[in-house]
Amino acid sequence: MAVIGARRFGCNVCGRPTGPTREAAEDVVLAAAVAAVLSGIPSTTHALLHGVDPLEASLAAGTLLLGGERRRSRLLPAAIIAHGALSLGWAVVLAAALPRRRTVWWSLPAGLGIAVLDLGVVGRRYPRIRALATGPQVLDHLAYAASVGGVLSLRRARRL
Repeated sequence: MAVIGARRFGCNVCGRPTGPTREAAEDVVLAAAVAAVLSGIPSTTHALLHGVDPLEASLAAGTLLLGGERRRSRLLPAAIIAHGALSLGWAVVLAAALPRRRTVWWSLPAGLGIAVLDLGVVGRRYPRIRALATGPQVLDHLAYAASVGGVLSLRRARRL
């Protein structure tokens, strides 16, 4: 059971989070899952319209864990793990940082910031990520952040 100041969070018997702590964790996990699915729509659409492999961004994400690996059969599972971990991690950050009012609106500059870090700082060290078209990737990040913001906003509004 976590003790913050004089306030206790969790079940008195088993210590499992309850109340606000549990609801916040559920919000983050749901927001991350929804955003992980929806965030690839811009780059996938771009790839299909331009005759590029729609899985290339996923394969590139797999290189975050497997470096120079080239086999699709290894990169795609690695991509699922990497994308899931990044989606959950950024959802935690956004849930903590985004205000309760105009959450979706504020998620957009946050999404741009995440894009700068993901693509400009980390991604440039990975040739396969660096080779991706930047515009669709930035749009993916905006879609991700807006999706997280939307889910958080809806879930928080239900509890008012």
